[in-house]
Amino acid sequence: MNIPNSLTLFRIVLIPVLVALFYWPEAHTYFLTAVVFAVAAVTDWLDGYLARKLGQSTPLGAFLDPVADKLMVAVALALLIERYDAAWFTIPAVIIIGREIVISALREWMAELGKRTSVAVSYLGKVKTTAQMVAIFGWLLVSPESNGMLYNANIVLLYTAALLTLWSMVIYLHAAWPDLRETSGD
Repeated sequence: MNIPNSLTLFRIVLIPVLVALFYWPEAHTYFLTAVVFAVAAVTDWLDGYLARKLGQSTPLGAFLDPVADKLMVAVALALLIERYDAAWFTIPAVIIIGREIVISALREWMAELGKRTSVAVSYLGKVKTTAQMVAIFGWLLVSPESNGMLYNANIVLLYTAALLTLWSMVIYLHAAWPDLRETSGD
């Protein structure tokens, strides 16, 4: 077990902590839940950085890192869908979750074809992930009764994240399209 893999496992352990804090009946839990999510987001960046910097990339890390990231994002968005209980929130959240499932399946399928690099993480994917993390952090931080500049900024961030999510999905599907089309006759 190396440092990057330990950070990834720590991020997975933070998921039930996030859920427990989300439902804790105290007013200050908005802040604590947002902090737990922020710590998870930072470890997402840090484990990848350390794996490259220290030469500690492993097959376990390559598998667990995207799983931990997608689980944290999906769980946080599912919690927030319940909190905000409105189409204006649910639609972009479902777009984000759905894209993650589609691209994960696409990457797995392309790996089976030996063409995983054609759907490797891109710069846009990193920007999309950052937008998602910042948006989710913002929504965890505010209560549904809030309004004002932070609330409005969160709306813009959520929709920006959803648009980047769709855009990156189109790019990945476009890159894989020749292989998708080629094998669709089987």
